[in-house]
Amino acid sequence: MDMKVHQEQVDVQIATAMENLLSELSHYRQQSEKLKKINTLHQKLAGILDLPSMIEAYSVWLMEFIDHELVGYNNPEWQRMHMFCSYHGPKRRQAIQLAREALECPMESKPTPSQTDGFHIHQWGFNSEDCYGLLVLLRKGKALTWEELAFIDESLTILADPLKRALEYEKIFAQARRDSLTGLPNRFVLEERIGPMVEQASRHGHPLTLAALDLDHFKEVNDSMGHFMGDRVLRQVAEILQQEIRLTDLLVRMGGDEFLIVLPDTSIHDACHLAERLCRAVEQLDITTASGKLAMSIGLSEWSPGMSISAWMEQTDDILYQAKANGKAQVAMN
Repeated sequence: MDMKVHQEQVDVQIATAMENLLSELSHYRQQSEKLKKINTLHQKLAGILDLPSMIEAYSVWLMEFIDHELVGYNNPEWQRMHMFCSYHGPKRRQAIQLAREALECPMESKPTPSQTDGFHIHQWGFNSEDCYGLLVLLRKGKALTWEELAFIDESLTILADPLKRALEYEKIFAQARRDSLTGLPNRFVLEERIGPMVEQASRHGHPLTLAALDLDHFKEVNDSMGHFMGDRVLRQVAEILQQEIRLTDLLVRMGGDEFLIVLPDTSIHDACHLAERLCRAVEQLDITTASGKLAMSIGLSEWSPGMSISAWMEQTDDILYQAKANGKAQVAMN
């Protein structure tokens, strides 16, 4: 009888040990699978340098494990928001609007899950020196489970560094394409965009006019009033020019007190009306120097088929020179 009891105890111990071993193996297997999934995320994000691609890659990766309709991110400090949505048409617009409302919530308020129009809205805050912002996920029909929430929490520790990298890269890239004084696009942007603008005008037979602008008596502003005042004047002029042109026009600061405006779908005669308004607006700044009142000279040249971009720009510069030679504060055209 004692032998039988002893054997039963041994059997129970063996069964318990086997159960513990199988449990540990199951745990290690789950951990291994989770690490494999996380490593895949690492690989997907490794070479991405812009925010839209980053959010899309994260959403596509997550979709394999957790169903959802939208992932969005907003960094209010850097004014960068992007969303990736699997919907199309009216459903897409609805989901994006809900996500936008969630992403625009103040970071100070603790993000909490909510439900609107059948969507479960989950939010996560990044609030550290390494990464700042708000991430939102929308899922139709059912809320995330605790296991799914835990999985996303772990994945966000991987996403934080690439997000910061993408935002910093975009900031550096944007700074390289902007004039540091006025905030206008610089000559790099001009070189990048003027070719496609000429090509589009040629393809559709639309007019395209180039305006070269140069301030008159600006040197005297710097000499008599100081460079601080000169910088202030340049910023004022840039603001005036931006207010007068259309969103489709390309305004560039070339350096010093020289600007260029590329005017698509604009004949030289229509461009002349704009140029005259710009001259009047600069004169209304009412800045007077010893040699004369601050003003603007403008040369206009309409692109013609077969003309190279370099020849077009040289022609426009020659016309600007003629405007200044004729007495300044005027518009000249070909």
